[in-house]
Amino acid sequence: MKSFFVLIFLTVTGTFVYSQDSALKAAVPDPSKKMMTVDASCGMCKFGMKGGDCALAVRFNGNAYYVDGTDIDGHGDAHAADGFCNAIRKAKVQGGVVNGRFKATYFKLVAAGTAKKGKRAKASGR
Repeated sequence: MKSFFVLIFLTVTGTFVYSQDSALKAAVPDPSKKMMTVDASCGMCKFGMKGGDCALAVRFNGNAYYVDGTDIDGHGDAHAADGFCNAIRKAKVQGGVVNGRFKATYFKLVAAGTAKKGKRAKASGR
């Protein structure tokens, strides 16, 4: 009987542990919410924010905010050449600032090299 209760306890505990999801829940943007393009990087390494560890932050309207709803490790190796600790990337986000932190409901990195192309200057000398 004792082993039965241990088995039940482990089953219930395992269910709760594996049901935790740290990834951003919204895989698609909400069309009713405003989409923003922001700078995204490590708050401590690239934005000069206070903190004891590398953490994802976004910057817009001249202010930087640590992000809740997704984390720095959810978007590749933060210490790679194009990672958040070494580069400032663009991201499309939805959410808002609550208590000094950005609560993300949608977060997607813009692929490097897909910046909007402006008019090119004409080549001279021909």
